[in-house]
Amino acid sequence: MTYSQAGVNIDEGNRLVETIKPLAKSTRRPGADAAIGGFGGLFDLAACNYTDPILVAATDGVGTKLKIAIETGKHDTIGIDLVAMCVNDLIVQGAEPLFFLDYYATGKLDKAVAGEVIASIAEGCRQAGCALIGGETAEMPGMYQPKDYDLAGFSVGAVERDSVLPRTDINEGDIIIGLPSSGLHSNGFSLVRHIMEQAGKQYHDEAPFAKGKTFTDILLTPTIIYVKSCLSPIHAGLIKALSHITGGGLLENIPRVLPDALAALIDRKSWEFPALFKWLQEQGNVTETEMLRTFNCGIGMVLIVSPEHQQQVLGMLRAQQALVIGRIGKRDKEAVVLS
Repeated sequence: MTYSQAGVNIDEGNRLVETIKPLAKSTRRPGADAAIGGFGGLFDLAACNYTDPILVAATDGVGTKLKIAIETGKHDTIGIDLVAMCVNDLIVQGAEPLFFLDYYATGKLDKAVAGEVIASIAEGCRQAGCALIGGETAEMPGMYQPKDYDLAGFSVGAVERDSVLPRTDINEGDIIIGLPSSGLHSNGFSLVRHIMEQAGKQYHDEAPFAKGKTFTDILLTPTIIYVKSCLSPIHAGLIKALSHITGGGLLENIPRVLPDALAALIDRKSWEFPALFKWLQEQGNVTETEMLRTFNCGIGMVLIVSPEHQQQVLGMLRAQQALVIGRIGKRDKEAVVLS
């Protein structure tokens, strides 16, 4: 018997590697030539001209958003989500993403599908300014159904020791700025799929809140990569803290960067739930509290700045449609207070 007869096609895997090589090369940056095929990926930190760097690492996946990509056959954006979920966690520590590695596992390797996914990972790396220096493709019949696949990502960044975020000088009266999301990003999809099932909606149906767009178009909109937009105010020393709004929403992610004595006082009137979130809330009869602890509800990244830097940061992030959504106050009981 052969390995191929057991369900693992080594030749198809080798062909995929040849497809990946130019994609990886397109993500080159100082410190990496993005050559792949060895046993490990190399990165030269000295080429990045750091003085006293701290390395920051992050790993993540994209959750059950993958099921929608698989069921609809649309695989050309899901890799951007994968990169975003890792590098957005690096930037909140003040770290510039340097390199990325992916893990792609499937029941039966389809070079065309895998190629689309990895091409979108490379696109995410280009958006983040980090190099795709390696990864792993695993064909595991019996572990996954033939058309199923799973994704995980791993990224490493660097920040100067004296620039690590959050800073220790967050004070009462500091300003909370929100950067809009592009949609659901990569969280809450188990609830989304449940609501759609209860509402009798299919992914190919036109979304009633977005004329001319299907649910597939809306739900697979990729996560915004906030790295390049946030690096400028970080390097200018204008940011005290950042919070990536992922699972747990605004209610659970903002407190992760706050001192115990302080709270985020969020003005709910400062922004409106986008149409997708309104539809999910209505169709699922979801309370506002549950919405805010499950989804980003339209705010994908939060920045904390001093009042004297508010206008400068808003100006730097004008293209990202930044808006003030609250301020820092004393904590009574709750870490996030809605008004």
